[in-house]
Amino acid sequence: MIVLIILVVLLAASVAAFLFRFTKLRSGGTAAIVRVMPRADGAGWRHGIIRYGDNTLVFYKLSSIKPGPDSRMSRQGIEVRSRRAPEGSEFDIMTDDIVILEIVDNAATYEVALDSGARTAFLSWLESRPDERSQRRRLG
Repeated sequence: MIVLIILVVLLAASVAAFLFRFTKLRSGGTAAIVRVMPRADGAGWRHGIIRYGDNTLVFYKLSSIKPGPDSRMSRQGIEVRSRRAPEGSEFDIMTDDIVILEIVDNAATYEVALDSGARTAFLSWLESRPDERSQRRRLG
C-alpha cells in the first residue's frame, strides 16, 4: 500500500512538472534548434524556445522537464562568429531557409539554427544592446 502511495505521488509530481514546463513553453518565445559545441557533424541538436530578456537570452529544450531554462547566455558576452547553411544529415531536422549561427558566450560555444524571421529578431536584439561604456556609467 505504501509503495502504491509513493508511486502515485511520484506520478503526480511528474505530471505537475510536465504541465509547468509545457505552459512555460506555450507562453511565448522564438522557435530555435540549438547545440552546444563541439559536437560531431549533425549530432546534439535540441529543439526548443528562446526568450530574450534585457540582459540574457534563455533557451528551453522541448524535451526537458527542468523548471528553469536549459541554457542562459549573457547579452554583453554574445559574439556571432560565423553563419552557415545546414549540411548533410542536418537537413533531416532543418529546412533550406534555416541559417546556423555559431555563437560564443564567454567560454561556451553554441550553434543556433534559426529561420529568417527569428534570425532577424535575434540579430536586432543583439545589435541593440547598450555598449559597455554606457553600462559602466550606469553602475558607477
